[in-house]
Amino acid sequence: MQKFENKLEELKKIVEKLESGNISLDESLKQFETGTKLLGECFKSLEKYNKKIQILTEKKSGETELSDFEPESD
Repeated sequence: MQKFENKLEELKKIVEKLESGNISLDESLKQFETGTKLLGECFKSLEKYNKKIQILTEKKSGETELSDFEPESD
C-alpha cells in the first residue's frame, strides 16, 4: 500500500499529464481513472486520520472535543 504522500505526488503527475494535452484520449481516460481511484484512497486515509485525532482528543469524561487543526508556524 502506498503512503498518503506518494499518492498525492502521483496525483500531481497525473494532473500535469492531463493538463499538458500531449497524451491520447485513451491514455487521458486511463489517467483519469487512476487519478479518481487515488483520490478516493486519499479521502479514505484522511477520514481514518481524522477519526484517530478524535480518539486522541477524547476527554476523560468520555466526550469528544472537536477543534480545528492549526499547524504550528515556523
